[in-house]
Amino acid sequence: MSTNFEYFKKNLSDLYKKYPDRHIVIKDAEVKFDGATFEEALKLAMENGLELGTFTIQLCGKDSSCYTQTFTRAIFA
Repeated sequence: MSTNFEYFKKNLSDLYKKYPDRHIVIKDAEVKFDGATFEEALKLAMENGLELGTFTIQLCGKDSSCYTQTFTRAIFA
């Protein structure tokens, strides 16, 4: 797991207070930018010289549901 994502998970509560429901750009375990959408956050990162693959963009939600998903598969015969 990346250092940026570990930082995000460890600090989610504090990050949410500052960036509620925003998409945050994390590089070197530090929030660099935030945007209302993923696209806006990516644009800010690219316009400010961050290289693809060197940062993480994560939706900053209230709890772990912002970074987890549940998939259910049902088969009917």
